Amino acid sequence: MNRRRQDAHTRISSVVIFALILAGAIGTVGGVTNVYYKNCQIKTAREIDAIEKRIDRHKLATRTIQMRSDQILNLFSIRTQLKEEGTSLVSIPAGVSEDISPVEPTAVASVQPSL
Repeated sequence: MNRRRQDAHTRISSVVIFALILAGAIGTVGGVTNVYYKNCQIKTAREIDAIEKRIDRHKLATRTIQMRSDQILNLFSIRTQLKEEGTSLVSIPAGVSEDISPVEPTAVASVQPSL
């Protein structure tokens, strides 16, 4: 009677072994898949950071260009540059110049379709 109890407890069924192997394989595949997706997320996050840095550089470049164009087109700096260069150009008084608006077309030309 004691012998049957020992035999029953020491033997492991082939179904149990198969189930353990299957569980291990499923766990391994799940772990590898998890690592793969985490790496994809890290790559995507790095790409997003690189794009955001490029956007910031472009914004800074745009602001710098706007600042330089404002400095170049500043009326007072243009006048001082003209004085420094000794040009014969002079400023026009405000009352001398006049605004001319574009003339509206009086006749509209129509195109006849050719047959």
